[in-house]
Parts: sequence; C-alpha cells; structure tokens
Amino acid sequence: MYAIVEIAGHQYKVQKDQQIFVNRLQNEEGSKVDFDHVLLTDDNGKITVGAPAVDGVKVTARVVKHLKGDKVIVFKKKRRKGYQKKNGFRAYLTELVIEKIG
Repeated sequence: MYAIVEIAGHQYKVQKDQQIFVNRLQNEEGSKVDFDHVLLTDDNGKITVGAPAVDGVKVTARVVKHLKGDKVIVFKKKRRKGYQKKNGFRAYLTELVIEKIG
C-alpha cells in the first residue's frame, strides 16, 4: 500500500516504514505528525483518487531528526564579460519515518 500525500507544499509518494526528507517542520524530534491531505491511495490495486483529497485517510509519521542537506553550489558566469558569481546553499530538512497509512 502506498499513498501520495502533500507535506509542506510538496507531494511525496510514501509507504509504511519509509524514511523521507522534507522541508523543515516545526515539530519536536520524536513527536508524531499526522498529514490528512492525502491525494491518492493504492491498496493492492484498488486506487482511490481524491478531489482534491481522500476523505477519512491520514498518514502518521514520526520526526526522527532535523538536519541540513548537502551543499548546492550556484555558479553564474557570462563569457567574455568578466562576470562570475558563486553562491552556496544548504536546505534545512526534517527526517520522517512513515508509521501508518489509513
């Protein structure tokens, strides 16, 4: 069984006991989080599509830890003009473990 759920403005395909990284949430480490905006569920071939969300279905997850993602280098250059700009970026993430769908 899997579900497509909206978490912090992004859509994720999740399954039970799956570990995902999402944008930083305000919840404490070790706490449980419920997401009730489930867009689609698949239960062994029985697909339910919401309009916009499936009623009565929620995804329960546990916050494992808060961390920073890998560094992304942003480099801009215009040739023959002497213009170069280098910038780095690290996203603030939250690690979740999906505990229950339904």
